[in-house]
Amino acid sequence: MAGQRFGDLEAAIMDRMWSYARPANVREVLEDLQKERTIAYTTVMTVMDNLRKKGWLRRKRAGRAYVYEAVASREGYTAKLMREALATSNNQAAALVHFLSDLSPEESEALRAALKVVRPQDDE
Repeated sequence: MAGQRFGDLEAAIMDRMWSYARPANVREVLEDLQKERTIAYTTVMTVMDNLRKKGWLRRKRAGRAYVYEAVASREGYTAKLMREALATSNNQAAALVHFLSDLSPEESEALRAALKVVRPQDDE
C-alpha cells in the first residue's frame, strides 16, 4: 500500500468505503459524494481505480461494472500513518514522549486498554 496520506477526494472516497463496510460500485459512491459536492462519474471512477492500484481498494466484476471494497480498515490506515510518522524521527523515544505528553485523558485510557490487548514484545 502506498505510504502517504490520502488526497482530499481519496479520503472522501475511503471514508465512504469504510462507512459502507461492504463492496460498493462507483455509482453508489458518486451519488453519496454528490450530496456534498459537484463531481463527475469519471472522476470518482479514476480515483477509485487509483486507490485500487495503490492497494487500498480491491475490485471484482459484477455484471458490466466493478464493485470495490476496502483492503484495510480505517484503523489500519491510521496505524500505518502513525508508524510512518514515527519513522521520520531521528529520536523515536523523544518523539514518543512528546506524543504521549499530548494525549487527552480519554486517549491515555485508550492506550492503556490497547496495551492490555497487545503487549509489546520483549527483545530476546
